[in-house]
Amino acid sequence: MKMDDRAVDEILTRGKPQVMREWMSEVGQNADEQEAGELLEAVHGAIRAGADPDRLDADVWAPVLQMLAHLTQARAAQGSSAGETSHFILALKRPLFNALQAHYAGDSQSMMTAVWELSTLIDKLAQWTVTAYQRSREEVIVRQQQELLELSTPVVKLWDGILAVPMIGTLDSGRTQVVMESLLQRIVDTGSELAIIDITGVPTVDTLVAQHLIKTVTAIRLMGADCIISGIRPQIAQTVVHLGIDLKTITTKSTLHAALALALKKSGFTVSRTKPAATASATPA
Repeated sequence: MKMDDRAVDEILTRGKPQVMREWMSEVGQNADEQEAGELLEAVHGAIRAGADPDRLDADVWAPVLQMLAHLTQARAAQGSSAGETSHFILALKRPLFNALQAHYAGDSQSMMTAVWELSTLIDKLAQWTVTAYQRSREEVIVRQQQELLELSTPVVKLWDGILAVPMIGTLDSGRTQVVMESLLQRIVDTGSELAIIDITGVPTVDTLVAQHLIKTVTAIRLMGADCIISGIRPQIAQTVVHLGIDLKTITTKSTLHAALALALKKSGFTVSRTKPAATASATPA
């Protein structure tokens, strides 16, 4: 154990309550005394074991990094910023510096060396928390995007043996995969023989979007079902023609209404009125 490590070990062994009080005062409203106490105990254990601040990947630092990972994940989920999270660690500097100043009274050279090494360690831990925070936020964002994809592509049962997927927004590779997986699973679960993909809410159809649709239709047919694409507006029809996209093998309709009518016909259903449609009566002036 280096002399500076012994000094910090001695300070935390004898004056940990004082360090904790000053640390909590520095942190302010973001203080969690139990969380801070457990983290300080873990840091103390690593320092006592002679851990090298330049090797945070060493096993001796594992308990500290596990606590920091838990801390950052919890704070990221609560909406705290990366700055607020790292400040929690950086706020430990002042209490420890004050303790080192008192410990090395009259030995400025040793005090400066100890302060520098301790400052470097705390900076590295704070930097690690920022990296962990960003990773946690990215995981949250990816999970939320996945949930939004699943919510934005519901598979609806319109009739016995007939499913529909209303598409809204841009159709990319990731979304196509979600649609394909959800739709194929529902085909298996319900035993449906027809699926309608409604692209009324898709703003544009280019070559890439058309390829995604063709792949989805191909996968549906491999499951023994058939597919109808509805929502082919005049602008989309012209775009498909201009791009030379071949959709001849796919049944298309301009509206979901027309697609459902065709699906019912293919499935052998006949829909009829039980009473005449209501008509508006003209009132003489």
